[in-house]
Amino acid sequence: MKILVAEDEPIMLKIIELRLKKDGHTVITTDNGRDALEHIKTHQPDLIITDIMMPYSSGLEIVGTVKLQQKSTPIIVLSAMGQENVVLEAFNLGADDYITKPFSPNELSLRVKRFTYMA
Repeated sequence: MKILVAEDEPIMLKIIELRLKKDGHTVITTDNGRDALEHIKTHQPDLIITDIMMPYSSGLEIVGTVKLQQKSTPIIVLSAMGQENVVLEAFNLGADDYITKPFSPNELSLRVKRFTYMA
């Protein structure tokens, strides 16, 4: 599965990338929302994992834009503790799942695996 990961924390981005590659996925990474939107257009990922708070375009903008154009692409939103209202907004825009940071790489693998069968 081809997965795009948009996360502006370098260490978190690397952890996610390494885990997904270990699980056998092709991973495209970016550290800001603007580049994420460009990569989505050019690479057409099977799954998108995005942080909410990022430079240039937020994760909410990514969810809204993708769901308007490619409704079937699943999106997992990453959020920090205490952002419940933002997570609800992400779901209203069409997000398919969310993970609260910090999270275990095993949890990420399990959640991604759910979407593997849908791709």
